[in-house]
Amino acid sequence: MAADLISKARAGDGDAFRQLTEPYRRELQVHCYRMLGSFQDAEDALQDTLLAAWQGFARFEGRASLRTWLYRIATNRCLNARRSASRRLAKEWDVPNVEPPEPTRLGEVVWLEPFPDALLEGVIDVPLGPEARYEQTESISLAFVTALQVLPPRQLVVVILRDVLGFHANEVADMLDSSVDSVKSALKRARGSLQHQRPTADDREPPPASGSPSEDVIVAKFVRAWESADLDALVALLTDDVFMSMPPMPFEYEGRDVVGRFCASIFRAGRRFDLVPTRANGQPAFGAYLRAPNGISHGIGLYVLTLTGDRICAMTRFENSVLPSFGLPRSLPSP
Repeated sequence: MAADLISKARAGDGDAFRQLTEPYRRELQVHCYRMLGSFQDAEDALQDTLLAAWQGFARFEGRASLRTWLYRIATNRCLNARRSASRRLAKEWDVPNVEPPEPTRLGEVVWLEPFPDALLEGVIDVPLGPEARYEQTESISLAFVTALQVLPPRQLVVVILRDVLGFHANEVADMLDSSVDSVKSALKRARGSLQHQRPTADDREPPPASGSPSEDVIVAKFVRAWESADLDALVALLTDDVFMSMPPMPFEYEGRDVVGRFCASIFRAGRRFDLVPTRANGQPAFGAYLRAPNGISHGIGLYVLTLTGDRICAMTRFENSVLPSFGLPRSLPSP
């Protein structure tokens, strides 16, 4: 059947090509997302990959598997995108009547966007190669994707293909038109950089399982605290080293005290919210809706929580432009 479809696709049969490539579509999208850190950029890179594969399918000789051939195209398209793209610029603080505390630092990865869990179905269950070192859920987390973004392009590619997807070194070398020694050298440097950027990751308690009663308890406490502007209850949920970021605004806060002061500045301005649950990057997330005097709540962003044990160790706030990707409305009607 596969050989028949390949013959038809080489002859220009679009339906045959779609049947061959559709099983890999979602995992290729996740691959592009890990490389680019932006959901929209990943969508564009995926479409570019499939178009290039269609246009070049007559040259597919079957020496490598179709999956490997598609990953080669996607990887190189993403490398081209990283070289040519004008990354989203950092944005000025724009929250009315809120004076935030001085940030701990200014973040680099202001183009980061969340990835909807609805599009991960089936992807994190794809069997990995024998070289993989990361669990699929960890390798799609916001912390991991952010750490990838600051790696040089060659190191980024090699660590994804080898340590995340488990391709052999010779397969990666072939994808990159490089040598095995060059791949091994880039991988060693990438691993060192990731360890330096995420020194506390291995020391933390693992998060509760997705959808477990333990996770539900933390999520419910957060929702109650945030919707009722209960600062004490919110701060009690945070780890000592909790981290908060809000791309494309570069402001980053680290530590319970300064994150607490940031949240206090939001609540003090009289801003009150309704939260609608969803999931992003394998993590609990919420569409955030600001209550207006007329009873309508307007979508102002998406919050993503990173959990450790029974605490929140990171909060990331994204703009409301990401809400449609999660099937969330721009506003909520009055109750």
